[in-house]
Amino acid sequence: MPQHSRPQGFARADRVGEQIRRDVAMLIRDRVKDPRVGMITVLDVEVSKDFAHAKIWFDALQADQGLEAQEALNHAAGFLRRELGHLLKLRMTPALHFFYDDTQSRGNALSALISKAIASDRHADEEEAEEVDNVDEGAASPKGAAES
Repeated sequence: MPQHSRPQGFARADRVGEQIRRDVAMLIRDRVKDPRVGMITVLDVEVSKDFAHAKIWFDALQADQGLEAQEALNHAAGFLRRELGHLLKLRMTPALHFFYDDTQSRGNALSALISKAIASDRHADEEEAEEVDNVDEGAASPKGAAES
């Protein structure tokens, strides 16, 4: 007799992680009053298989405040865990560990450098093409007029 397999979807840890991401973002926005936190975006949550720990990666609007926000969020982790426990329907609420992730801001800076280099190359190519055109026009005009 053939065995029926369940449809492939997200693992339970992934679904719980996504719910934690939404709820923690809302709790930080509405309930955390620490001025070091500021405007942050919760990027990703990774929950361990036993649901004992959740790693939460975030990005700060102001890059220079990222590490301060990490310190403040890890300090408020107990409060956030308790509040999260009221929202989630889990037997055990995972311990929260916050990590500042500046990948996006570093990527934006790298992209800006690449764009600047491309623009510089284009400008140099245009100047070189103009010089070649000027040399060609200057050389062709006198000889062409004398031969006609």
